[in-house]
Amino acid sequence: MNRKDVIKLLLIAAVLVGAVFLVNRISSAQETAETEIVRNAVKNAALTCYAVEGAYPDDIEYLREHYRLAYDEERYLITYDAFASNMIPDIWVTEKGAGIR
Repeated sequence: MNRKDVIKLLLIAAVLVGAVFLVNRISSAQETAETEIVRNAVKNAALTCYAVEGAYPDDIEYLREHYRLAYDEERYLITYDAFASNMIPDIWVTEKGAGIR
């Protein structure tokens, strides 16, 4: 194998590594965007409840039952911390198997 062949192989390897890195980065960005969509859905349901009823609900089940909040329960873990009926709750959405986002 001569020097030109080695350089070609190194360039091909570099392109492949770059492609794998790019695919991983795009996948991560998509997961982050999907998690944010779920978080916004919970927040919007809570805001709608406040606008209609004058208070934020105590738990996420109320939003599911009365405001048709739906999300993939097998994929996402939602922490909904309502500490006062007149204060917007803290909402965290985590994709199961990932860190808090």
